[in-house]
Amino acid sequence: MNPRRILVALALALVVSGLCTWLVSKRMTAQAAAPKQENLRYAALSRPLQAGEILGPDNLATVEWPASIPLDGAFSPTADIAGRVVLFPLDKGQPVLDRDLSAPGSGTGLASKVPNGMRAVALRSDEVVGVAGFLLPGSRLDVLVTYRSDGLPEPVTSTVVQNALVIAAGSQIEPDPKGKNSPATVVTLLLTPEESQRAVLASTQGVIHFVLRNGADTARTSDTSTTLSQLSGQTPARAPAIVCPPAPIAAKSHEIETVLGVVGGVKP
Repeated sequence: MNPRRILVALALALVVSGLCTWLVSKRMTAQAAAPKQENLRYAALSRPLQAGEILGPDNLATVEWPASIPLDGAFSPTADIAGRVVLFPLDKGQPVLDRDLSAPGSGTGLASKVPNGMRAVALRSDEVVGVAGFLLPGSRLDVLVTYRSDGLPEPVTSTVVQNALVIAAGSQIEPDPKGKNSPATVVTLLLTPEESQRAVLASTQGVIHFVLRNGADTARTSDTSTTLSQLSGQTPARAPAIVCPPAPIAAKSHEIETVLGVVGGVKP
């Protein structure tokens, strides 16, 4: 073997190894010199909470969170969030987000689930009207009313409210964890002020029915009504037209005129 080639190979190997060592050392030095990014600290729960419970100082703790993935709506450990109501079940150690809590000053219980500008309206139902007990908090439904009007000789059914959210069934404001349905005689809906007026008026004028929707179905149909004759396929009955008798013809008057004359040159 040529000794000269061996020396050249050893020299090249030393140069390459030295270059690699220098590059690795430079990268490690740069990483050590970079400032370490501290984790974020958020307010979290010290124990599990169910929907409807009030957040108190004894329920709060602090949890560290990676600064590279900050949480939108999270609170700092010093934030004043005690007294607000939990809207959804939360686990221990879970950071508390603004969307998980009721609005400040909104109260407790059912009032905490009513957003600004909306109203909670309770309507009475039975096992049939309540869709056999399958109306649960979170369900979507339409409200129909059957009533009689002075202008129509037959009953009519109209849609009063569409795509209304059920926020309470009886005293239950959260679905059963096991999915068990429970018939309720009162269903509370989340409505706008205008829809609230229509629903309350309908409940006093006739019989209301709840029509269950698919939760993903948000389409609105045209506000049409159905009469009994339309249901049976008949032509709606109309009131008989009132025919006014012709005006009487005034009788013609006759006048008799008496003329006095001379008969044979002698006045009578």
